[in-house]
Amino acid sequence: MHSSPASTPFLADAPWPAIPERLTLLIPVGSTEQHGPHLPLDTDTVIAVAVAEGVARRSGSDVRVAPAIAYGSSGEHQAFAGTVSIGTEALTQVLIEVGRSARQWAARLVFLNGHGGNVDALTTAVHVLREEGTDASWQPCRHGDAHAGRGETSLLLHLAPHRVAMERAEPGNVEPVGDLLPRLREHGLRPLAPNGVLGDPRGASAAEGATLLDRMADELAAALRAPAPGHP
Repeated sequence: MHSSPASTPFLADAPWPAIPERLTLLIPVGSTEQHGPHLPLDTDTVIAVAVAEGVARRSGSDVRVAPAIAYGSSGEHQAFAGTVSIGTEALTQVLIEVGRSARQWAARLVFLNGHGGNVDALTTAVHVLREEGTDASWQPCRHGDAHAGRGETSLLLHLAPHRVAMERAEPGNVEPVGDLLPRLREHGLRPLAPNGVLGDPRGASAAEGATLLDRMADELAAALRAPAPGHP
């Protein structure tokens, strides 16, 4: 049985007359980059889409999920095969142009970010859109995992277990991420974690992933309902 255009949370499933007025559009922003020897390249995108879907289903029919922006700013992973990064400048412009188009019919735009390297682009793009009078914001998917560790692995075990190679899961660099950031920005990830992992994915579970996903969706749905700063 197929979902009706009115019941699906995904924008792409609906014909244009089924798009509600005063729509809040959630736009997942992910990446295509290495996630260790055990997770797929689109891990960040998969998580961002799942969180957006959870938020939409908690928020009513006037909230929809746009097709994801699946290329991000991932230069720190470029030394690993499979990574496709468009960089901060290009991503910023993509986000701005997506926002400028979508605001013609959507009342509110919320970018949901699944990759830390996208933050500078999101911050700049949202600032530009707001200066132009758009109701735009961005929110992070706060799962607490640095990269391809226990949190992201648990989420993928919940969302797409057939795509996780747990037999290849192994710890990477387990130093605190804050200590690694200066070297990560200067040298990229490969010299710091040759297997592409920050943290230890061993012990991850689908149950933990389900709990993480529910928490993120609950938190972001609540944030969506909260009045914007300066409004009653």
